[in-house]
Amino acid sequence: MACLVVDTGMLALAAIATALGGTAAGIPSGSAAWTWGFGLIVVALLALRGLYAPSFRLHTIDALRRVVAATSVAAMSLLALAAVLDAGPTPTDEIVRLWAFASAYVVAGRTALYWSQTQARRLGEGLRPTLIVGAGTVGRLAARRLLDSPQLGLKPIGFLDKEPRPQPNSDVHLPLLGASWDLDAVVREHDVEQVIITFSTAPNDVLLRLVRRCHELGVGVAMVPRLYERMTTRMSVEHIGGLPLVTAHSADPHGWQFAVKYGIDCIAALVLVALLSPLLAAGAIATFLSLGRPIFFRQRRVGRDGVEFDMLKFRTMHGAPEERGEADAEWAKQQLSESDSNVAVEASIQDVRSPVGKLLRRLSIDELPQLFNVLLGHMSIVGPRPERVHYVREFERNIYRYGDRHRVKSGITGWAQANGLRGNTSLADRVEWDNYYIENFSLWLDAKIVLMTFAAVFAGFKTVDEPS
Repeated sequence: MACLVVDTGMLALAAIATALGGTAAGIPSGSAAWTWGFGLIVVALLALRGLYAPSFRLHTIDALRRVVAATSVAAMSLLALAAVLDAGPTPTDEIVRLWAFASAYVVAGRTALYWSQTQARRLGEGLRPTLIVGAGTVGRLAARRLLDSPQLGLKPIGFLDKEPRPQPNSDVHLPLLGASWDLDAVVREHDVEQVIITFSTAPNDVLLRLVRRCHELGVGVAMVPRLYERMTTRMSVEHIGGLPLVTAHSADPHGWQFAVKYGIDCIAALVLVALLSPLLAAGAIATFLSLGRPIFFRQRRVGRDGVEFDMLKFRTMHGAPEERGEADAEWAKQQLSESDSNVAVEASIQDVRSPVGKLLRRLSIDELPQLFNVLLGHMSIVGPRPERVHYVREFERNIYRYGDRHRVKSGITGWAQANGLRGNTSLADRVEWDNYYIENFSLWLDAKIVLMTFAAVFAGFKTVDEPS
């Protein structure tokens, strides 16, 4: 409802601005029918694209793209109608001005609304009490995701499970509130507004009754499907009687889509090297003056299909380059210990960056030489971040689905990094996000990751001690 109110208000402001602008320029106003028609078409298109449907995550960039598309389609439809009716230049000029104002105003309104909602949720305001059915591994994973992401608007309050599996190493400490037959009492006592059904030992008929009862109580229900690792945003459903057959359409890492992506990467890298050559030169000079030679730090990393390559960065630390780059050894050891690995990781080397190196790291300028890795075909603009060879061998043995990341070229930035998984964060979480990116790849997703990365860098989201 808030989105509809904001969009309607912004469209009204756009109409007023169009009228005032026309009056100031001495342009006569056309019929109000064009303005009303434009607004109705925009709202209808946004509704058809699901922008007024309930959603956990606030997809700001996706929503803004759909807003611009809706205003553009509405304008083109009315321009075509005006041409058919031979309405003259006045409606045409008015529609163009209305499109320009509406695109800017509705985008601004949506941005402000999403920002305010996100900030409120992070402060714990307006969160919906959420009950999780199933207290096993997946149920606790869902709870941790919600606890880590209050911007989703859901606050887990506990589990419902008759026979919960013991999770001695779990970092989620939520109470077990009962079994399936306790649903009504738990909903009343905790004012539950959302139920999430994960994997449970309860039979299907019990879960179906639970879903029906949630609907009767006016409680929202969401379900984690089996084989959720293979679920993508592109799915088709066929029914054989009442039996649904769900097909998940994953992007093929060896198909034409990724071939196009890599071609665009090379062109983009060439253009960026040309545009950023003054910055690259400044970084090289600053590195030479502060640390001497060599200017580049080369480190052996693992890329697509397990192929090793030398990743380039500007040097930022004192000392011999071959003695640096292991400042995150404690982080790697922690990831392996969480996976019950007994492998030893070499001791952490102190991260001693020069003042210039700290600045290059904070502004991510030290990463720019990786554009040459892209031109050489070792890396992509967007993809999973590459890791050191000796770490990869252990991670592949101990981290679930880690090796699946190597289906595509490594990236300068990635879906995990764009979503804040950088520095001393969970490697298992990074792997999950990286594999999501591979299986849901699109050129639009790449563009969105680049925009999110720029926003993170300019917001000071980068830390100087990020290991990779």
